[in-house]
Amino acid sequence: MMLRSKETVNNAHNRDILSGLQAALIDVVDELNRPRRDDRLIEEAGIPLDRALFPLLTRIARYGPIGVVELADRTGRDHTTVSRQMTRLDELGLINRQASARDKRVREASVSEKGQRMIDALNAARERLANRILASWTDSELDQLRQLLRRFADDLMR
Repeated sequence: MMLRSKETVNNAHNRDILSGLQAALIDVVDELNRPRRDDRLIEEAGIPLDRALFPLLTRIARYGPIGVVELADRTGRDHTTVSRQMTRLDELGLINRQASARDKRVREASVSEKGQRMIDALNAARERLANRILASWTDSELDQLRQLLRRFADDLMR
């Protein structure tokens, strides 16, 4: 039987690598959370959507049907604020709301056809912007990044 090094057994990783990873993640999250990023994406998509509603619509499209409490948790907002914003999305015809199949007291939201057209426009705009940012990356590099980020996200959510 071959003995593993102490680092492998303890699953310890190089502090400099972890520190660099943490710094890069903070930079990415900070940059993605800048309001001007959302404004730029909405402008590129050519859609009439209030920036405050943008994160909600995109998460409803990703995770829906979804209730107010879970959506508030995912966006880091107060559930009363999210409830008002979901009402606005409903008034704009961008979402549909229905009773949850699991708990009839909970109203869940899903994206309407009109909302899906807006999501499609946002996705196309996101792709155009990403192609500009990632112009010097090879498909192989992008695929490696995709795989590693997916693995990281899956491990983080466990």
